[in-house]
Amino acid sequence: MGATMATYSIWESHYSSEHAAEGLAATEAIWQDMPGFDGYLGHDLLVDADDSGHLLVISRWASREDADASVRQYGDHPNVRTVNRLVSRPRQRTIAAVADAMPHG
Repeated sequence: MGATMATYSIWESHYSSEHAAEGLAATEAIWQDMPGFDGYLGHDLLVDADDSGHLLVISRWASREDADASVRQYGDHPNVRTVNRLVSRPRQRTIAAVADAMPHG
């Protein structure tokens, strides 16, 4: 294991069937911009196999500070406003680390 472990920022979005395609496009647009942020390492955009309006983005960052800074800096971007307008319920963000990297006890 390396000295530095990635921080995972997981975004969950729900769109109605009528907004699923537009929501996916807006979500993709957000993540196309993330390589410009310090500490961005990559992401996977997952579409629920049973509900195309349910998306998960699992992104990897060098640190939580980098992940949080991207939210502060990008939070009012037109792509984010579009996503927030289209979702059927507020998006949720979870910060996580690989279990082996977490202290035990």
